[in-house]
Order: sequence, then C-alpha cells, then structure tokens
Amino acid sequence: MQALLDAIATMDRPTDAQRLFHGRGGLHPGCEHWTLDAYPPVWVLTSFAPVSEADLATVGEALQARWAQIAPGEPLNWVFQSRAEARSETRLMAGSVPDPHVVTEDGARYLVHVLRGQNHGLFLDMAEGRRWVRQHAAGQKVLNLFAYTCAFSVAALQGGARQVVNLDMSGGAIAIGQQNHALNGLAGASFLAHDLFSTWGKVNRLGPYGLVIVDPPSYQKGSFVATKDYARVLRRLPDLLRPGGHALLCLNAPELGPEFVQDTMRETAPELVFEQRLPNPSAFADIAPERALKVLLYRAPDLPPRPTAP
Repeated sequence: MQALLDAIATMDRPTDAQRLFHGRGGLHPGCEHWTLDAYPPVWVLTSFAPVSEADLATVGEALQARWAQIAPGEPLNWVFQSRAEARSETRLMAGSVPDPHVVTEDGARYLVHVLRGQNHGLFLDMAEGRRWVRQHAAGQKVLNLFAYTCAFSVAALQGGARQVVNLDMSGGAIAIGQQNHALNGLAGASFLAHDLFSTWGKVNRLGPYGLVIVDPPSYQKGSFVATKDYARVLRRLPDLLRPGGHALLCLNAPELGPEFVQDTMRETAPELVFEQRLPNPSAFADIAPERALKVLLYRAPDLPPRPTAP
C-alpha cells in the first residue's frame, strides 16, 4: 500500500469534495483495491478487497500524521468502507461525522451521507460533467434523467438554466435533491419521483429541452440494465431535444466501453451528432480509459434554413 501512504504524506488540506487516491485506475500496482476521498471535514477510505486491521491501523496512522501537519489542533475524522465480495460495511474509525453533512464543489453545496449505503450522495467522478453543465446551461430548459440527488440540476441552475425537470424513481434521492436546491437558494426546478419508462408522456409534454442529461445506473435490478435499457432511452432523444439541443450521455460500467453508447446511438438516433467525450477529473486517471466513466456529448441537428422566396 506504499502508493496510498505516499499520497497521504504529500496531500494538501482539501476544501471541496474530491478524490485523493484512485487505486482503482490501475496506475498504482498493488493498490488497485484502495480509494481515498475527501468529504470535508471527513476522509472516506474504501477497499474493494478484504484488508487486515493492521493495514487499517497503518493508514490511520498516516492520516493522523499528515492531518497534524496540515490542520494542527483539529481532530481527524475518517470513515472506512469495505466493498469486498459485493458486500458493503461502513465504520467510523476516528472523530465524528457532521449531521447534516454538507460539502462543496465549485461553489455549490451538497448534502452527503458517508456512514450509510455504498453511494454517498455526490459522485465525485462526475465533477467535470457538472462543470460542463454549469458552463453551458444558460437559458436552457434541462431534463435531468436518473437524477439521483439532483447535483446536475444544481449546476444547471447555477449556470443560468431557466428550468430543470428532475426525474428519478427513488423518492428518497429526490427528497435530498430538493434539499440540495434549498441549500443553494435555487428555484426553477421540478421533481418527479417516477419510473421513467412509465412517464414518457409527461416527460414529452414538458419538453422540448435544450439539454437532456442521461446518467443511469449501469445495473440496478428491477429498474435499469444498461445493455437492455439504454437503447430505450436513447431512441427518445430526437423527440425530446429542440433543434441544436444537446444530450449528455453518461455510463459508468467498466465492462462497456464508449463504443457501446456510440453504437447504440447510431442504431437508435442516428441524426444526433457526436461532439466529444468529456474528460474525467485528473484524480480519476485510469490505465484503461475505456473502462472509466464515459460522458459523451451529442447534438441534435439545427432546423434547416427557410427557403428563400422566388
């Protein structure tokens, strides 16, 4: 675990939520199972393989030593989450976790919950996607599908979107999304706690949209399986987008490369034009980029020019 310990020994005190160590990217041999995230004022260490109590103690000592240097006199707060063998267990290792726990990113505030569940309320690898939305949402009506806790909506409204429609089948996630908007003093969003595949009529009636964000789980039993259901969403895009509008398509399935989305788009919505794949945050560098998070941008064709009078 030397690469992890080296990263801890040289890290700065973070202000925004961010990843500090990404062993999952394969760039640190022997540390592929480790990640370290900052949800200030709490550190979250995650292992995707069984680890010993001795290893945890070694990491804890390294965190304590570095924290004493960069935040002298302040208590160290850190949490360990085990994700080994498809099971999740979370332990508070030192200090405490604020309740409510609010973190920042690019000036936005988000509620997180690092002591329960595998997901913490804000996906750190999507930071560049949120940044792009904030920079390009001005004046747009936005549809945020699979909205989770609505972080994309916060970014869009902060960027000047005139309206955002958030849809997610989890009422609990949508409720946190509403709190995120209140935290940031934002209006102009609506929240639909519905199953998308039984709500297409309402979604269409609220359109068309200048930006559609599609960020589904790669696999969620009973609700969404990317290999089967992604095409069902993409074929709707031409009817949802206004001329010249954009679709931001996200996929976080290591077994599916970007060509999965591109091939599916060619089959289901060939009129949409691929523009670019957005970069992931540098902290999420991966030895195999095709396995990392995919965020692809497409554009709907503009209206044809009006014919001139003879």
